[in-house]
Formats: sequence, C-alpha cells, structure tokens
Amino acid sequence: MAYHTGSPYRGQPQQQQQQYNNAAPAPDQGFLWNIFQRVDKDRSCVISDTELQQALSNGTSLPSPLDLNTSSSFQHLNKGGVNFNEFAGVWKYITDWQNIFRTYDRDNSGFIDKNELKQALTGFGYRLSDQFYNTLIEKFDRQRKGQVAFDDFIQCCIVLQRLTDVFRRYDTDQDGWIQVSYEQYLSMVFNVV
Repeated sequence: MAYHTGSPYRGQPQQQQQQYNNAAPAPDQGFLWNIFQRVDKDRSCVISDTELQQALSNGTSLPSPLDLNTSSSFQHLNKGGVNFNEFAGVWKYITDWQNIFRTYDRDNSGFIDKNELKQALTGFGYRLSDQFYNTLIEKFDRQRKGQVAFDDFIQCCIVLQRLTDVFRRYDTDQDGWIQVSYEQYLSMVFNVV
C-alpha cells in the first residue's frame, strides 16, 4: 500500500510558533502566580487534572489565554498535576497557539475556515489537496459550521504533525511516498491515536 503527501513536507507548527515566541514578551510572573492560585483551589501548590479541566472549561474563572475550552490540548499532562513552572509553560503554549490562530483568522471571526486553514498549513510547509482540506474541516469541525474553532485548530495541527512524523519514519528517502504492509499501517495509526 503506497501513500503520498504531495511532496516532501517541510514545515511544522513549531517553526511558526518559534517566530511568535521570539516576538512576544514573557508574561509577568506575578500575574501568572495570581492566576495559578485561583486555579489551585485546594492550595496544594499543584494544579490537579480536575482543577485544570474545570478552569479550562469555565470561561469566567480565567482571563485570556485560558478562557477557551482547550482541555483537549492537554492530554499530555501527567496525572500528578501541574506545578507553577509547568502552568507557566501551559500558559505560554496556549498564548503561542492563539497568536498563530489570530494570524490566520483573517476575518477575525474566531474560527478558521477552509481557506484560512489552507493558508495556515501551507505556511507550515504542508502541500495538500483541496479535497484533503475538506476532509480536515469535516473531521475537526465539531460545531458543523464549515470552520474550525481554536481548540479544534490546535488538535488538527497536532494530529497532522503526529501523522506526518510517523509517515516520515517510513519515508526514508523523503520523497513523499511509502510502502507499508497492512500491519505496519495499523501500527502507524495506533501509535498516533
């Protein structure tokens, strides 16, 4: 079974994020400490998974950038909780993604439509067909509006990056083509999910 990504895939969202990392000033530590304390309801100096999920899903308890429901983006957090330094990293991670999202949300609708998604992913170095962009919108548009919300945009980019990373392991000559057995294909998919 052979698959083709269109051509070698150069860019990654992290490259785009790096541009914003260098441009944006670091958030004030006192400001972040106040937010951390508001989320740390039990005053353990560690934000539990439950506390973080509640804060992320409650748009009134935290100011931007945690005012969006981005809990799906934090599946990588360990179950032991998040200390202040990790929280600062989460804050920066969300802020960086918000900057990227705003850059490509050209009409300031708060959503990324198909053309904006195409511009974003092309900016990241992906060269995909219009038909595949339809597939991405269908897959990541949970609200069924023909556009992608902020947290779904992050998830789309991360899934695409993970799938690309797995594909690259098999694309040893970097020509955008691989040949895999059925079991290799299943392993690729299950390693991403």
